[in-house]
Amino acid sequence: MSLLTPPYNEKKVLLHSCCAPCSGPLIEKMHDAGIKLTIFFYNPNIHPKKEYELRKQENIRYAEKLGIPFVDADYDVIEWFHRAKGMEHEPERGIRCTMCFDMRFIRTALYAHEHGFKVFTSSLGISRWKNMDQINDCGTRAAEHYPDVTYWTFNWRKEGGAARMYELAKEETFYQQQYCGCIYSLRDSNIWREAQGREKIAIGETFYEKKLEEAYQI
Repeated sequence: MSLLTPPYNEKKVLLHSCCAPCSGPLIEKMHDAGIKLTIFFYNPNIHPKKEYELRKQENIRYAEKLGIPFVDADYDVIEWFHRAKGMEHEPERGIRCTMCFDMRFIRTALYAHEHGFKVFTSSLGISRWKNMDQINDCGTRAAEHYPDVTYWTFNWRKEGGAARMYELAKEETFYQQQYCGCIYSLRDSNIWREAQGREKIAIGETFYEKKLEEAYQI
């Protein structure tokens, strides 16, 4: 019997998913544990629209393979840019990221409240490029808006979770994004690449293969 147990022993969980590679191990683990899972895709930060659609469609493909419900939320990009105004040159893991997590989690918590999910969690924390404490703080604050909703702060990196992210991505040949998601992370990633003598990021051209040749950049 799996030891994976959501808060209050809930059997139903809403998963905020940022992309298929990051959410894949969570989906697999919860599915195998018999948790009734629904995926909530709300990521208005992802730029450009082509990148957004690629990440979303890969997520839908894996959800359909396992028969898991998928909620396609709005691409509220205009509101995201409005909230990011003045933060254009903030570093990764800074206040712009906090704003971004807050926006996505508050929307996820609202959906959980309106549709009978007492627990929600996110795939964002599985990446080593993210600050897990920052993400958990944002998730917990979002849940506090609704007394019937709790954010599950499970460490999805442990017990081989981070390694499984790469393995599953190769098994499923997921699209391999090369930056976090927003226009500013794309800009900064390309600045770094040019400084290293590398080509700029090409949207939609890189997919995981059976042999991973370079580190996962998320």
